[in-house]
Amino acid sequence: EKGLQQGLQQGERLVVENLLKARFGNLDPDLSVIIDRILLLPVEEFTPLILNSSRTELIAHFSN
Repeated sequence: EKGLQQGLQQGERLVVENLLKARFGNLDPDLSVIIDRILLLPVEEFTPLILNSSRTELIAHFSN
């Protein structure tokens, strides 16, 4: 069960990384540092945030 949970977390991380790359072209240090904070949200919440926010808005939202 622990392995399954780890697999799901790794899968979500890949989803976030791929969404960020598709939206902004690359994962620079400013985007990379907010990934763990993004992952605290459910997928239903972080997906529209990534797709609808500018890079600056996204970094500001998760940098507090």
